[in-house]
Amino acid sequence: MLPAPRPDRLRFAGLLALTAFGLLLAPNGPGAQQGSPPSSPQGLMGIGNRGANDGPVTFTADEVEYDQTENRVTARGRVEAWQGDRVLRADEFTYDRDTGVATATGNVALIEPDGQTLFADRVELTDGMRDAAIEGIRGLLASNARVAAAGGRRTGGTVTDLARVVYSSCDLCAEDPTRPPLWQLRARIATLDSVEQRVRYRDASVQFGGVPLLYAPYFSHASPDAPRASGFLSPTLGQTRFLGGFMELPYYWAIDESSDATISVTASTDQLPNLGGAYRRRFNNGEVAFEGSIGNLDGTDADGIGGHIFSQGRFTLDENWRAGFALNRASSREYLQAWRYGAPRVLTTTAYAEGFWGAEGYARIDTLLYQGLDAANSTDLTPFVLPRGYADYVFPNDSLGGRFTVDASAFSLFRASGTDTRRIASRATYELPLVGDLGDIWTFRTHADVVGGWVDGLALAPTFGNAGGDGFYGRGNIRTAVDWRMPFLRSAGEYGSQIIEPRVQLVTGPATGAQLRFPNEDSLDFEFTDANLFSLNRYPGRDRFEGGTRADAALRGAWLFPNGGQLEGLAGRSVRLATDETFADGSGLENRSSDWVGRVRLAPVPWLELLGRGRLDKDTGEGRLWDGTATFFGGPFSLSGGYLLTNPAPNVTTRKREEFSLGGTFRINENWRVGLFGRYDIGLDRPVAAQASATYEDECFIFETRFVRSWAEDPTTRADYTGGTLLLFRVGLKTIGDFGLRAL
Repeated sequence: MLPAPRPDRLRFAGLLALTAFGLLLAPNGPGAQQGSPPSSPQGLMGIGNRGANDGPVTFTADEVEYDQTENRVTARGRVEAWQGDRVLRADEFTYDRDTGVATATGNVALIEPDGQTLFADRVELTDGMRDAAIEGIRGLLASNARVAAAGGRRTGGTVTDLARVVYSSCDLCAEDPTRPPLWQLRARIATLDSVEQRVRYRDASVQFGGVPLLYAPYFSHASPDAPRASGFLSPTLGQTRFLGGFMELPYYWAIDESSDATISVTASTDQLPNLGGAYRRRFNNGEVAFEGSIGNLDGTDADGIGGHIFSQGRFTLDENWRAGFALNRASSREYLQAWRYGAPRVLTTTAYAEGFWGAEGYARIDTLLYQGLDAANSTDLTPFVLPRGYADYVFPNDSLGGRFTVDASAFSLFRASGTDTRRIASRATYELPLVGDLGDIWTFRTHADVVGGWVDGLALAPTFGNAGGDGFYGRGNIRTAVDWRMPFLRSAGEYGSQIIEPRVQLVTGPATGAQLRFPNEDSLDFEFTDANLFSLNRYPGRDRFEGGTRADAALRGAWLFPNGGQLEGLAGRSVRLATDETFADGSGLENRSSDWVGRVRLAPVPWLELLGRGRLDKDTGEGRLWDGTATFFGGPFSLSGGYLLTNPAPNVTTRKREEFSLGGTFRINENWRVGLFGRYDIGLDRPVAAQASATYEDECFIFETRFVRSWAEDPTTRADYTGGTLLLFRVGLKTIGDFGLRAL
């Protein structure tokens, strides 16, 4: 069954169970056989019979009396009966065998299996225990909820009417329990229909501190025992720059046990109404979900009718294979922003199948279609990948402890204008770790690559290669490395232990040259850091090979504190025999000697962590990359800060980026907490984003307000991406529902 949203509701499940407890105790109705009394109290109460819950009833009391003249059974003194996990308690219980009327009086209590407890002054059951009259109802329900009513009546075994109902999930004031709770719902009549699974109210109001603020002459919602039910959900109100004042009203449709839909209409003062919808369905072997909308948008560059569809699905085919899809398209980014469907810059549509064989094997085949929503993204250069495949297999360790891995990949890529590429590639890898007599660790690695394909239109898209390279191409490469590490460990006594670990790796293979005559589809986004210092091929894909002979070296040090904290750092670089023309200027690997890379982590105590990594120019020591974060936990508050410096990345970004961020949360007391966050662009000398929030939460009430301000990016690179402001208010009455107001 789908775990679906449903209309907000009160938790009156215990009331239904209370009015049904006659079925729990005495299955004998008015038509029961008359005659001599049973020979035991168990017979008096019908113990051992099966009621509505299809289970035996157990019963205890201080005394049981049977009046043969009146044909009445009376149990007194700590009467307790239970069936399964449901328990009924009362001071006195009587059952008239002639009329079929059962009465429980004095401290009547029903304890439900989930812990809910309801109390009543008096309960009378008639008509074969199907009808009931209840006086003085009080209940302690799930989620700290409390309910009270002057009385109630159940008719036909299905409909229960409660008079003068009060409901709240707030705790009463410990100093003055007579004071009204923070909020409570009052209704003249509440009707529970177990057949329709609905709860209906008449003359209902929500009071705050005893003062009525919200009133409805009539409303209804699904019964708590209905797992899912159709109905209207809470509306969303707000105001935005594009829509003006707006209201979104969603309707939830529970189609069946495995599918549902939500239909929403958003009406605004400045735009025509927008129609949105979502559909979900769960199968035995998978699930699908669709979301879409259609509407009009005036006052932007994307004037006119627009819409979107976001969808995904996943299916298990057998124990090894699964398949899925995602269809995501939109008329424009402005449309998504204006109608509050998010603001992605790229949408991806795909269909795939993938297989898993433990930790040894994996295979996948898929297709990819991208939609760039930024004006800076050229639609003609956006690729369409059909198909793409990948598979790998890891063989068991050999007798020496080495491991052999092989993979294969292929794709066919098309563009409306630019490079079309078809490529197939394979890589075989072998790795053998050994430990020397002195504790030194030797690792022998080698991998061999083979790549072949066909390329068209290379002259039309210089980013992906140079002119004159159309047609078939094929090439291969092999890299072999010997990696040596020697960890030195010494005790620092009561201050913990220290580690110094030098590491040297020698990598060799044939030189590759500039490789510009080959297309580059998967190796554009390259960044040299400590994370790939010892990689055999430091490019992330297969379209660019690193060649030649080089040596990588690094020194790692660590101080491990007795309390579990540590100070750890690493610094290293690479030196090659000849310049590798593959790497672009500014990459850090364009010369024979690379830039310096390193990282440091300081976490001396559980409440403080400093983490940073960087890359320094090999000659001047100027920072080309700095990425640092600091996090401080101080009991009721936490504080974090960050600094980022990156130089222009070849083929990816055109400007230097330098910014810092600062944020934190602070818990003022048990109920209040506030949060602040900001990001500032040092290069542009202006803020990027700021956010402030304040939240109050107790056992029954949530209030949240949030302010978010974002500034436009550099207009030379993101001309269509505008800044904005969001102001959000949210009020939540726990166990009833949330109400929100937002402004953009």
